[in-house]
Amino acid sequence: MAYRTKIAAVYLLSFALDLVNMFAVSIAYPQIGVDLQASVSQLAWIGNAYMLGLTLIILPSVWLAAVVGEKRLLLISLGVFTAATWGVAQATSIETLIGWRLLQGLGGGLLIPVGQAMVYREFRPHERARLTSVILLVALMVPALSPVLGGWVVEATSWRWVFYANLPLALIALILTQCWVRPVTQSARPAPVRLATLAHLLKSPLLRLAMLTYLCIPGIFIGTQLVSILYVHQLGYGPAQTGALMLPWALASALGIALSRYRFNRWGPKPLLLAGMSAQALGIALLIQLQDGPLWLPMALYALMGFGGSLCSSTAQNTAFIDVPAEHMAPASALWNLNRQLSFLLGPALMMGLFSALSSITSTSHAFALCFAIGAGMTLVPLIPALRLNTPRVLALLAP
Repeated sequence: MAYRTKIAAVYLLSFALDLVNMFAVSIAYPQIGVDLQASVSQLAWIGNAYMLGLTLIILPSVWLAAVVGEKRLLLISLGVFTAATWGVAQATSIETLIGWRLLQGLGGGLLIPVGQAMVYREFRPHERARLTSVILLVALMVPALSPVLGGWVVEATSWRWVFYANLPLALIALILTQCWVRPVTQSARPAPVRLATLAHLLKSPLLRLAMLTYLCIPGIFIGTQLVSILYVHQLGYGPAQTGALMLPWALASALGIALSRYRFNRWGPKPLLLAGMSAQALGIALLIQLQDGPLWLPMALYALMGFGGSLCSSTAQNTAFIDVPAEHMAPASALWNLNRQLSFLLGPALMMGLFSALSSITSTSHAFALCFAIGAGMTLVPLIPALRLNTPRVLALLAP
């Protein structure tokens, strides 16, 4: 097996662990609340503490990789993650569980930027579209499947086994890292991140556009989805019908990822971004047209949003590192992942806060309509910088 394939496998397994701990755990909240006598706000911190740990460790990860080496840092982070996962499963109070979740996030947060920098250094720019499509398919499948599997585990055993089930995967990742990842010499380690380096990276129009796209498209979709759940509930859709909306979203997302994979090197990012943001904006804008009736219309709109959002996400990740030199891949990866975490945090906070504010000054139906209109408009924010892209230059950078 080629070395870069081994590195990619270690990274994808680590990435899957991170996603499982973001999406599968929420299924266990009701049972945790009963077992540990936790309030709703305390249950929210089970997820918030993990996300906080993920976010706080991203920038220090570059410095740590420079000091201790990437392989050793991955082993340490997997060790911390494994120990914290065991601690979460053994927790006897909600406060202890939240503390272990924070530590779990700190350990897991080291895996993603360091692993991503390592794997992207092994692939040349024209080879990264295929790599990105595999990464995003993992990002698509794990959130779609892990809540179902997590629910089955909770019903069959207890909430603690949702965390125990992570331990074999973490141990496999630990063993593969030890066996497959090569240690690098001190001179080959990434340089410690400096503010001047970050400023140099942010001068790249490609990285800036990619980061803006991730803030305005996946982030806004997550927030819009939360508002739309409230909207379709008001229309009379049941939980099973609401949950079913993610199936066409997932299928259309896979189509968007595939289109980006096979056309990115040929067309460049501009037409793909324009098509993707237009599709998501149209899907969000038409949500207000839903009525209490057949499920096909909301499913079609979710499919439109899934296609557009994933087309933009995969294209943005392909675009982000095109002109980043290998020696700056670690800080670029840290910036990218910090931006990704911020999009997951800011999008829901912005859209739910907007809906709450609008509800206080107008009727609920008008609040939904205005919220969806603003969400559609914010999806189109990257339109101008996307139109300014120099496609011939980008295609030249993508040439083998």
